Amino acid sequence: MIDETVAEIEEMRTHSSSTVAIKATRAFEELLDREYTSRTAFERDLEQNAGVLRRANPSHATLHNAVRELEDAVVGNADDVASAKELLRETIDRVIDDVESGKGTAAENAAETFVDGETILTHDFSTTVLAAVEDAATSGCNLAVYVTEARPRYLGRKTARTLAGIDRVEPTLTVDSAMGHALRNCDRVVLGMTCIVEETYYNRVGTFPIAATARRLDVPVVVVGSGAKVVGEEFVFENEFRSGSEVMLEPVEGVTIENPTYDAIPLSLVDRVITDEGSFEPSDL
Repeated sequence: MIDETVAEIEEMRTHSSSTVAIKATRAFEELLDREYTSRTAFERDLEQNAGVLRRANPSHATLHNAVRELEDAVVGNADDVASAKELLRETIDRVIDDVESGKGTAAENAAETFVDGETILTHDFSTTVLAAVEDAATSGCNLAVYVTEARPRYLGRKTARTLAGIDRVEPTLTVDSAMGHALRNCDRVVLGMTCIVEETYYNRVGTFPIAATARRLDVPVVVVGSGAKVVGEEFVFENEFRSGSEVMLEPVEGVTIENPTYDAIPLSLVDRVITDEGSFEPSDL
């Protein structure tokens, strides 16, 4: 199970950082069924697998925080293998509940900021943003949503399809390079987040030009996500560079293809950050 989860995270078949953190946390349930000769052996196995899972995606702060919390709660805090396993089981349940509730509460807080008739733009695929839009629509708001494709993986198409199934929501899918055109029709930009580390906001590639263009056009940028994604300097973000075949199927001699996964956006381009803990100006985080 752990090996399968590592492979899935590395291939990014799961596109939500919260979902990745939950999958990584659940993977530790495999250790509950293994036999160990001592508590030390159990803790060593826990630490080794924690390191493997963290390395599988060095950009997901939620994953790192979840795995670190498991280690801190279990290692050195049990008398024997049985009590260590029980402590791990309890911590797995608590961590998953914290991730799920944090994400859900952030979406609820964001939903309260929508107004009937509003037009927004969003990018890529954020389950938290989608939940916020659905909550707002369920409460009676009629919303128009521009969605950028999010090339080269076109995750924006998945967002548009999801939005099309929500009553009172009218999605419009547009190519990434048409964001300037779309933003002129928008009241706000509402985005998810991979994480915020001090003065830098990290999100899927393509977010930086959207935020910069929105600032130029005086369109407010709102970022939504669990407070667990707002981390300090102890977390070192590492970008990922995916296969060039996602950009061009057949390589061309003499052409180097770069395919970064994330953008590093100055937090100064963000007007509001909404988490499970409330709504904040970036300077107050």
